[in-house]
Amino acid sequence: MAKIKSDWWTTPTESINGRLIMVTGRRDMQRHIDSGKYSTRIEVTWKYEGEADGMPDAETSRLMGDATDAIVNTFDNDPVAIVTGIYTGDNERNIILYCKNLNLFGKLFNKALEPFPLLPLIIEAEEDPDWNEYKEMKDLTEIIDEE
Repeated sequence: MAKIKSDWWTTPTESINGRLIMVTGRRDMQRHIDSGKYSTRIEVTWKYEGEADGMPDAETSRLMGDATDAIVNTFDNDPVAIVTGIYTGDNERNIILYCKNLNLFGKLFNKALEPFPLLPLIIEAEEDPDWNEYKEMKDLTEIIDEE
């Protein structure tokens, strides 16, 4: 399979309680959706003590950025899973991936985070063969560039 494209958008939105959430989503996922191979959605949640606005402080933000980059780079190079969305705000970061093999995902995920201290992550997986979460995020947040 060809390398995963790295074309992202970022836009602000609001949580249910009105706090800022920055959403970063990945474009050009249709061929992966159509393949039917990535049917399991994985959500990695990282809760943190945020600033008054619910965003992470500078130190936490750097650590989150480094860890997220490690996850994205690992799966871009070995597409057992694809990172499709990153939500940050309201005292948590959520990283959304679509996966084709949970056992291999776990091994690669642990390897990606090996250089980091133990992180407060909660990982959940559920079947989402139609990529409903991705489609909803894209419909609600993607800004289409007009040429």
